[in-house]
Amino acid sequence: MNIDKWPVLMLNNSFEAIRIISVRKSLEKLTRGKVTVVVGTDTELYPGVFMPSVIRLMEYKYIPIRMQLVSKKNICIRDGYQCQYCGVRKHSSELTLDHVDPRSRGGRNTWENLVAACKACNQRKDDRTPEEAGMPLLHRIIPSTVHTTRSLLRSTGMMVEEWSKYLFVDSDGDKRFATYG
Repeated sequence: MNIDKWPVLMLNNSFEAIRIISVRKSLEKLTRGKVTVVVGTDTELYPGVFMPSVIRLMEYKYIPIRMQLVSKKNICIRDGYQCQYCGVRKHSSELTLDHVDPRSRGGRNTWENLVAACKACNQRKDDRTPEEAGMPLLHRIIPSTVHTTRSLLRSTGMMVEEWSKYLFVDSDGDKRFATYG
C-alpha cells in the first residue's frame, strides 16, 4: 500500500474540515503530537499502528480565507472528473485540461478558462472556441470564490462515508450547505 496516496481528512481543533492529506503526513503529525485520531480504520500499517481516516489538530489553527489554486486536480474535482464536452467520466490521468479560449488566442491559465476534457475531445476542439468547434460546454464554468475550497473538499470527500458528518454531507450524499450548484 502506498501511504503517500491514501487520503486522510484533517480537521481543525474545532472539528472544521481543513484539508485532505496523505497517510504519511498524518502519521508524521501524529508522532509529533500535533494531531489525534478521530476515526481510524482496521488497516494495520505496522504492528499496533492502524491507518487513520480522520485526524484532528490538538490546537486550533487560524486558517486564512484564500482563493483556490488553479491545478489539474482542482479543475477535475470541480468538473466531477467528467469531460465537459462529451460527458464521459474518467480518471484524472485520462483527462486533460482544455483552454476554453485557446492559448494561441491569448487564453490564460485561469479557473474560468480551464475545463476537464478527454483527450479525444481536446484534440477535436484544437485551437478553436467551443462555439467554433460545435462543441458546447455541458456546464457553465463556475468561477472561483472564497467558498470554492470548502466545496472542493466536500466533493473530494463524498466518497468516504465516515467523512460525511465533518463535510456537511447528508446520508444520500447531497450537500446540505452547497455553496454553488
